[in-house]
Amino acid sequence: MSKIGIVCDSTCDLGLEWFEQHQVRMVPLKVLFGEDTYLDWIDLSPDQFYEKLAAAPSLPKTSQPSPADFAAAYSGLAEEGFEEIVSVHLTAALSGTFESATLAAADSPVPVRVIDTKLVSHATGLAVKAAVAARDAGGDADAIEAAALKVSRNGRLFFILDTLEYLVKGGRAGKAAGLAAAMLSIKPVLTFNAEGTIEPFKKVKGLRKAIAELAAHVAQDSASTGRMRLVVIHGCSPDLAEELRAALANAGADMEFEGFGEIGAVIGTYAGPGAVGCAYHPVE
Repeated sequence: MSKIGIVCDSTCDLGLEWFEQHQVRMVPLKVLFGEDTYLDWIDLSPDQFYEKLAAAPSLPKTSQPSPADFAAAYSGLAEEGFEEIVSVHLTAALSGTFESATLAAADSPVPVRVIDTKLVSHATGLAVKAAVAARDAGGDADAIEAAALKVSRNGRLFFILDTLEYLVKGGRAGKAAGLAAAMLSIKPVLTFNAEGTIEPFKKVKGLRKAIAELAAHVAQDSASTGRMRLVVIHGCSPDLAEELRAALANAGADMEFEGFGEIGAVIGTYAGPGAVGCAYHPVE
């Protein structure tokens, strides 16, 4: 049986302990506060990041891994005896990470299949988890790639931000950019479209109503497509995350609850503190 390696980037937000436990090679993105550079999830935990963000005189910037960073990961796995690699990444529409991985794959000593999930954070994380499950079930590279792609294409990510400031100033607002000037008390529920860019899903007045509307939509979605595997995500806001989880249960969402997932430094640079949402896909 072929030995298949799995690579991802840090923005799937699964954390160092998870990567180690599941034998997944993670290539980190970087966060830059002024002249200081930090590796996502390695040098900065979510708590440390949001603390620095609150004290920073200006918004941080982010940087994708270089092709050389991915080349090192791929060649390292090849040296360990892996015969093929499946590399799973955040949306290419918002980051050059997928491009760096693709460039490195072209010169890899073993074949590499690079996947653009067209999602971010724990929505990408669910695709990584699907790849791991397929590998652990004895699947070959075809099966592992297919599992990650299926979750990517069927997965959904909805989120509510405390403010659009970080998203707009970071240049990642996509089709939601026009909402910024008229925010006031409006809390838009945002999502990712099929192209992997952000767009408004629903404009709601007030956070509590936005959470209720999001929960109602997920419940409706699960009623039409079946049971969902779901993660509630948050940016250093565990109370909001629990409120959303309770709202989902009260709305009757048919879900296999995977738990709560923190948003790391790179995605948090654009989401800001106080973000809350959920990522999910249909259970097989």
